[in-house]
Amino acid sequence: MGRARRARRIAQTAAFGGGVGVAGLGAIGALSYGVLRVEAALTRRIVGQRFEAPPVDAGRYGSGSGEPIRIVVLGDSTAAGLGAEHPHETIGATIANGVAAFSGRPVEVTNAAVVGAESPGLESQLDRALAETPAPDVALLLIGANDVTHRIDRSVAVRHLEMTVRRLRESGAEVVVGTCPDLGAVEPVPQPLRWLARRWSRDLAAAQTVAVVEAGGRAVSIGDMLGPVFSADPKTMFSEDRFHPSAAGYARVAAALLPSVSAALDLFGERTTPTRPSPQRGEGIGPVAQAATRAVAHPGTEVAPAEIAGQSRGRQGRWAVLLHRMRPAVPVSTADPQPVSHGPIAGTETPATPATTADTVDTVDTARDPGSIEGRMPSREDAPTR
Repeated sequence: MGRARRARRIAQTAAFGGGVGVAGLGAIGALSYGVLRVEAALTRRIVGQRFEAPPVDAGRYGSGSGEPIRIVVLGDSTAAGLGAEHPHETIGATIANGVAAFSGRPVEVTNAAVVGAESPGLESQLDRALAETPAPDVALLLIGANDVTHRIDRSVAVRHLEMTVRRLRESGAEVVVGTCPDLGAVEPVPQPLRWLARRWSRDLAAAQTVAVVEAGGRAVSIGDMLGPVFSADPKTMFSEDRFHPSAAGYARVAAALLPSVSAALDLFGERTTPTRPSPQRGEGIGPVAQAATRAVAHPGTEVAPAEIAGQSRGRQGRWAVLLHRMRPAVPVSTADPQPVSHGPIAGTETPATPATTADTVDTVDTARDPGSIEGRMPSREDAPTR
């Protein structure tokens, strides 16, 4: 079963309140599961001791005029900033400073993230955040890693994330979700755990993306954003425990999220003149499950709700726009090229009439256009990754 189909199935099961097994372990078997438990125990010995607590980054940033922009941060240790030495080094603080600079207004941060949090704990975090900030302008969520490492049922995790996004949207807040990072990129994790962690985390990230877009939010792929840089300079990008990001690592993640947060707040007028997907960069509009599958392999990719010819859904589900808002900072191997497209996302439907919205792309017959994503990428969605 391809990743897009798995993502749809997990999200659909989540919507109906069912389950698909503990983190998808049923197909692995008891023997393999026993090996994983041993590998996980070894990993815990390799990874350094946890920090006592993350820095407290709640407060006001920037010194502009006007009403402050209210940002709520929810999630796990990454959202809390565990591994950063100072409050201004967290993802929330870095994004707040960026938003303040772009908008010319002060920014108020409310951080309700909890170290070790799993997706089922998001609602209690949201309750605390809304009690302090009843009407946030934008919410930033980073969640998923503990759902994988603690073997939380993926459909359960996705259901709680979707409910949280819907509550935030109902409160009037824009929502940006940093999806589950690729845990296979964490160097201290041994094989075969790394291979399985990569598959589980990417499957969860794809399902999260589908659920977030269906709920009206924007999903941004974190993927293996720190993986290549970790290999080149682990002392700089990761903190002392070799697992949580350092200040430099958090800055890199924040750089991927800031453009989407800025767009959600309409700091650059995208509501009036939406960003037009660039086929040359592999961007386009298509079914959300296929966009989600593309996004997990390319960190910094945003997937958001979209329309084609005034319609929000097609035969394969919700339309979504895929944008590579962040350019790769690490050279890409020629053996693993970035996809280049001159048309919509591979496998998308061609509307009966040309798209009329400003953020859609011209339709192309991908079977005849060798420059399309479909023409450049393997046909299997779940092809082995490097």
